[in-house]
Amino acid sequence: MRFLTLVATVVALGTGANAGTLDVVKQRGEVRCGVSQGVLGFSAPDEKGVWGGFDVDFCRAVAAATLGDADKVEYVQLSTKDRFAALQSGEVDLLSRQTTWTLSRDTDLGISFVGVNYYDGQAFMVRKDIGVTSVKEISGASVCTETGTTTEQNMADYFKANGIQYQVIAFDKPDQTVQAFNTGRCDVYSTDASALYAQRLSLSDPEGFIILPEVISKEPLGPAVRQGDDQWFKTVRWTLSAMIEAEELGITKENATSLLDEGSVTQKRFLNIGSEAGKALGLDPKWAYQVVSAVGNYGEVFDRHLGSQSALKIDRGLNRLWNDGGLLYAPPVR
Repeated sequence: MRFLTLVATVVALGTGANAGTLDVVKQRGEVRCGVSQGVLGFSAPDEKGVWGGFDVDFCRAVAAATLGDADKVEYVQLSTKDRFAALQSGEVDLLSRQTTWTLSRDTDLGISFVGVNYYDGQAFMVRKDIGVTSVKEISGASVCTETGTTTEQNMADYFKANGIQYQVIAFDKPDQTVQAFNTGRCDVYSTDASALYAQRLSLSDPEGFIILPEVISKEPLGPAVRQGDDQWFKTVRWTLSAMIEAEELGITKENATSLLDEGSVTQKRFLNIGSEAGKALGLDPKWAYQVVSAVGNYGEVFDRHLGSQSALKIDRGLNRLWNDGGLLYAPPVR
């Protein structure tokens, strides 16, 4: 896998709205995927420089579906400020980067969200020793956050409604925000709750900080593509649906191959999607099998990077399947 940094001058890549992104991806032999500048659990490099995480695995799933190889991904590190321009311009084929799906983003930016892969909400982190147990006790505080996000507007609305005085200190990059909070430049750090759990582990004394109980917004996070290319939109959307449906059907990375022949009628139908369905998407008939056998189902990816098998230990909560009390629900992959 190669890593590509965003440069100031964006070079047109010939993947405009009607250019056929899937064809370009196949010709190029890799998916160019926009990820964060490093958020543990979602998208970050390890000590060897290999990128991994919840969002990274979705990039890998799209590569598996389209190219039959989950490693054929070129990662483009994007700030919150630059992420939409990079997608609009063709610098990336796909944005998989903790991005909230909103009306204005879905209508004004020339991009389309393919679905929700993480139900989140904005929260607040403070030092334990200041004795604060509620957001409503932080009036007069300075709050660190990132520019180019929904965070600032959410805070403005919530604090005005509750008569809370505050000062925003905004930064372009997550590491700048975390550093400022860690060194006491601001009293509070606010962003999506999932990111707070991740960033807390990078602080000098993680146990000395707490995440306050209030969640003040809905933050449905999901991958996005450029508007106007229906085939690519559907390819990416059905890749997400396949990961969710695979968990519901009990198909895992480990058992996917054996279930090709030994599974139930429903499992085999899923793994051997008919040639007509694959043809309609422009994919191999076994594209869903390629996704799950390479990356795993949604639950496996969540547990591996965010849940019980990760350092974050985030409870799945709303991100459970619909039949387990959560909100995750995929259209039938058939």
